[in-house]
Amino acid sequence: MMTNLKKTTKFGFSSLSLAITVALTGSVMSTQVAAAEEVADNVEKIAVVGSRAAPRSVGESPVPIDIISADDLRKNGSTDMIDMLVTSVPSFNSRAQPISDAATLVRPVNLRGLPSDSTLILVNGKRRHRASVIAFQGGGINDGAQGPDISVIPSIALKQVEVLRDGAAAQYGSDAIAGVMNFQLKDSAEGGSVSVSHGEYYEGDGATTTVDGNIGLPLTDAGFVNISAQYKTADATSRSVQRPDAAGLIAGGNTFVNDPAQIWGNPEIKDDYTVFANLGFDFNDKHSLYAFGNVSSRDAVGGFYYRNPHNRGNVYSLDGGETLLVGAVNGDPSTCDVVPANVPNVLDTPEYAAMVADPNCFSMNQVRPGGYTPQFAGTIEDMSFFLGFEGEFGEWAYDASAGTGANKASFSLRNSLNPSLGLAANPEDTQTDFDTGAYEQVETTVNLDFSRYFTIGSIEDISFATGFEWRDESFEITQGEEASWLAGPYADQGFNIGSHGFKGFGPEAAGKNSRTNIGIYADVEAYLTDDWLLGLALRYEDFSTFGDTLNYKISTQYSVNDYLSIRGSHSTGFRAPTVGQENVVNTQTSIVNGDLIQTFIAPPTDPLAAFYGGEVLEPEESISYALGTVFEYEDFFLTVDYYNIEVTGRLAQSSQIEVQADDYDALRAAGVEFPELISAVTYYTNDFDTTTQGIDIVGSYETELMSGDSMFSLAYGWTDTNVDKFDPDTTDEGKVRRLEDGIPAHRATLTWNQTWDDLNVSLRGNYFGEYYATHADDTSDWGSETADSAFTVDLEVSYTVVDALTISVGANNIFDQEAQKLKDGTLGALGAVYYESGPFDYNGGFYYGKLTYSF
Repeated sequence: MMTNLKKTTKFGFSSLSLAITVALTGSVMSTQVAAAEEVADNVEKIAVVGSRAAPRSVGESPVPIDIISADDLRKNGSTDMIDMLVTSVPSFNSRAQPISDAATLVRPVNLRGLPSDSTLILVNGKRRHRASVIAFQGGGINDGAQGPDISVIPSIALKQVEVLRDGAAAQYGSDAIAGVMNFQLKDSAEGGSVSVSHGEYYEGDGATTTVDGNIGLPLTDAGFVNISAQYKTADATSRSVQRPDAAGLIAGGNTFVNDPAQIWGNPEIKDDYTVFANLGFDFNDKHSLYAFGNVSSRDAVGGFYYRNPHNRGNVYSLDGGETLLVGAVNGDPSTCDVVPANVPNVLDTPEYAAMVADPNCFSMNQVRPGGYTPQFAGTIEDMSFFLGFEGEFGEWAYDASAGTGANKASFSLRNSLNPSLGLAANPEDTQTDFDTGAYEQVETTVNLDFSRYFTIGSIEDISFATGFEWRDESFEITQGEEASWLAGPYADQGFNIGSHGFKGFGPEAAGKNSRTNIGIYADVEAYLTDDWLLGLALRYEDFSTFGDTLNYKISTQYSVNDYLSIRGSHSTGFRAPTVGQENVVNTQTSIVNGDLIQTFIAPPTDPLAAFYGGEVLEPEESISYALGTVFEYEDFFLTVDYYNIEVTGRLAQSSQIEVQADDYDALRAAGVEFPELISAVTYYTNDFDTTTQGIDIVGSYETELMSGDSMFSLAYGWTDTNVDKFDPDTTDEGKVRRLEDGIPAHRATLTWNQTWDDLNVSLRGNYFGEYYATHADDTSDWGSETADSAFTVDLEVSYTVVDALTISVGANNIFDQEAQKLKDGTLGALGAVYYESGPFDYNGGFYYGKLTYSF
């Protein structure tokens, strides 16, 4: 059968033409004529790289690659793919996203200090579609990023994960500035497993239950069908204290205020299921078919900021809480008496009682007397399907495929109000739950790739690959229900328009935008001598919206001796603005100097954004350099790699730009409705350049210890980003510091894996260096400081009771290392205890148990 051979080499030259071809087929290239059995044997040896018995990085590659086995991934209390990778890849980072709008639903990640949409995600070597969610509050580095949602990929479905830590736009096209992550699905035609795990935090919340399974089935004797499924639920967490303002209201006699009034913690996850299928079939020994895809869905509910019933702007007050915002049914607010709000409890004042008794007058206190905290809910639906044919025609290998993927996020806001609509005849009947609309990202990709070996003069076994890619991408905004976006009759009296906290998408925002692009590439690699490998790649890409681009890559490796080699690369790259970034519309609540403000996110060419400097987006461009060394001696393996990435015209969401009162008339003339109800605007822009450099060290050592087999693994990453140029009109100093210092400059993991006959112990230490901590995305002195370094320890013990049954128990952050606490003056002000922007889980220690049955 040729299926296993083809599937294993797909991340090499056949369909992707990476510069790692020789690393995967180096033994094949060193032998001009080899029997098929010998080739298969060599590939099989490569296929097990990443297991516990072998190093994770591919030592023969001219660029750094980590290969992580599914078994290593699953030695983790979390069943989220993001958390698993954070502990496995030295320069891969993520953070929790409480009270972050849609970023709460799809967590953004970063590789080598660049945003999530600068890393290309592949499944079985094919481009994975983006998530529809855009991270409007993405922790600085990821502000405005739109990358794929890798959390839908269950570890039970994977054979291994391959992480290319090098710029690769010349091989793949857009998005591969930071690197590439390829998720290889299981392709076994027999066997399988079922597991059940349950865990919770030391604090007694966040209980998580996961049930998953995998089965391999034969497709006649010439193929396989491998199916994996996972179902998960997770309770919400709370690391909150009562806000001082809410405590003051309770002390003043307001019995309608919750304690705590606002929750900082993980969202509740319900009905989180995903199914992946992988199929292969050999027509004969030269031609085969493959197909794979997934269907996934999950519901999530997270918290928002508390709305104080005395002073929340455009809901309860217009003057910061001096007086209550009182609406007049007859349209003339002067016919209603003033209600003082700067009191312990406005509900107990005679002025408030008189207002309630007047049928012409009303306030939002009548429906939400204790204030309110909206809940942001979303349903994420994801699907993909790819079909391809691969094989050989003479000396040429081919791979032809087509696939489509879609991700839809449907949003709703609970326990909120559209104040501009006023109150229902019976205030208790006033609408408080809203369907606010949806985002949907759809991508279709067609690939045709060819590769072969040939000889020129004395240079034999030259690898040549070329191919074509066509891609169509669309981003659609679905209109929310009318009450979620409608400007009601009381908008001109100062009441907020739309569901407060997350305004629904109106008819002006709804619609579908799309673009197409084509790419053509060529890749050549050869050993110029027995010890010197050289690779060249060139790619041309043309987009329907902004033109074309040409990028190149040069990679090389030189073997000094049998143990030591030196490698390096140089490349140019680009990242096109996504269709979503060009056209997205949203409203969000932000914190500036500790105060809540309403920010409108507009396309850069929208009249509001254009008034404050928005322009048509252009692709960002990059230049990358890398230099490294590989040392291998018996059971010891070490790689050290330096990288430098210059990005010009970097795409990101601007800082909040205040909408000035002096501009109201000009904005109305430009077509902006009710500008007085918009505190600030933000949009996408190419307004800064950065240089990111770093060093990755990956090492492993295998030995016998204590009458068992031991594997020691080290992964260390140093990352440094400098903002070389920025526009102070759209990017403030606080955002610059988040870009430069928002993630730890130093990160390391040291793992000891010990195995006896039926017992396995995995112990991992995680180091996180200092970083710039911010609270609620506020970069003012009120909400930020430099956080201390920290060290956490993870432990898992597994015992095989019988041949097919394994019991595992363990804990992440077993010693319950506390996250960075907020500083005095900020601690508890918004109900929070910890900086949520930290590099490790601020919820504390998490313990778990798992039962696995294999067959």
